[in-house]
Amino acid sequence: MSLEVNDIIKAFNKKMILDKITLKVEKGEFFVILGPSGSGKTTLLRIIAGLEKPDDGKIIIDGKDVTTLPSGKRNIGMVFQNYALYPSKKVRENLYLPLESVGVTKEEAIKKIEFISRRLGIENLLDRFPSELSGGQQQRVALARALVRTPKLFLMDEPLSNLDAPQRVSARKLIKEIQEEYSITSIYVTHDQTEAMALADRMCIIDQGKILQIGTPEEIYENPNSEEVASFIGNPPMSIIDGKILGIDGAVGIRAEDVKLEGGQLKGRVADCEFMGDRYLIHIHLENGEIRAFSKNKIKEGSDVSFEVLRFKQFGGKS
Repeated sequence: MSLEVNDIIKAFNKKMILDKITLKVEKGEFFVILGPSGSGKTTLLRIIAGLEKPDDGKIIIDGKDVTTLPSGKRNIGMVFQNYALYPSKKVRENLYLPLESVGVTKEEAIKKIEFISRRLGIENLLDRFPSELSGGQQQRVALARALVRTPKLFLMDEPLSNLDAPQRVSARKLIKEIQEEYSITSIYVTHDQTEAMALADRMCIIDQGKILQIGTPEEIYENPNSEEVASFIGNPPMSIIDGKILGIDGAVGIRAEDVKLEGGQLKGRVADCEFMGDRYLIHIHLENGEIRAFSKNKIKEGSDVSFEVLRFKQFGGKS
């Protein structure tokens, strides 16, 4: 199932939330919408799902205009941050409801529930209530409920935010495996760039209701199209400094891995040294900014260092 979002506009109380959003998701693609809180990403997902109506623009699914079509008729599966499981119903009943709503026979529903439950490792949880499950188990049940209908479009809104770090890693792996196994066109909303980079075939960066850049994780990481994107992507993000330090006009973005310490002609003073496990992140204070670099060795705060920049991205000024 392919998806086209064409010039979507949405405002609340005269405040623009989405400003002519346009993007295309190919059949079977895992597409991530990444942005900070309040960027408009969840509103966009809800419009795609049919839970919100746009003020203008169109939603096209497989070449058909579904802008005014109710959510239940779009053949989509949805997983939200709070999982939205019915607390008074056992897991089995939670999984049966979406099948009942589309007229699946009881025999077929039992087969689908058993199959998906085994695939997600929750077959021993079917007779429990949601309150009796851990966060990770609830997340798997929410995934199962969305997948049991075998949707052609899978929408996920911050589904892993309630899990701890180890659970998030295993859940990411599971989501990607299932998406690839069933070739489900998937749209995943998150503010977590690590999730975005790990999951996406392609991704878009959205902020203040506008798309800043669309591309593969590698394309956006290696070649951000603006200072805003450069400052948002990467851990740590690019250091943005005055290009005069390198003898060029405009601002430049420099990744920590592209700074070689010792032996270069550029000089600065260590403002901070952060232990990162296998290396240290060195913050180097310059006359008109700060640059970050990686080091295998700890460097004392206040030390003078020399360095060279192996690669940079120029923003503005003369090319």
